[in-house]
Amino acid sequence: MEKKEEVIWSLLRISLGLIFLWVFFDKLFGLGFATLPDKSWLLGNSPTFGFLKNATIGPFSNIFKNLAGNLMVDWLFMVGLLLIGISLTFGIAIKTASYSGALLMFLMWIAVLPKEHNPILDDHIINLLVLIGIAILKPRKFSLIKNWYEFDLVKKYSILK
Repeated sequence: MEKKEEVIWSLLRISLGLIFLWVFFDKLFGLGFATLPDKSWLLGNSPTFGFLKNATIGPFSNIFKNLAGNLMVDWLFMVGLLLIGISLTFGIAIKTASYSGALLMFLMWIAVLPKEHNPILDDHIINLLVLIGIAILKPRKFSLIKNWYEFDLVKKYSILK
């Protein structure tokens, strides 16, 4: 990959990482953007309930509605947001984080099929494609990858590379 291309892909990686982290902190603290302060996870509210119960439509809506408020789903969602965000932002475990993020985007996309304005494309699909590009190209500019490879845990478990 050329130097300019790696810079752009690295900036895309960092940007998506920061988006995942922003969603995590907004849901955790109820910063008042997508999550109202009285609906924060820290106050005991479910970070997935509102979306899964009220926003899901289409052929898969019953599956998602049944998952609303499930403690395991809440934890998987929040830990996923945090780990994907940290990994992409700092450029560690890029492949695993990117594919995990792409899976999350796909699940959110099918939760609201059919789309209101375009039956196929929306921001979830665009993010999914960018995340797959990041997984394949593994852009490492502006990352902590060299330090990351030195950890014994990373040496032992290749999935963390």
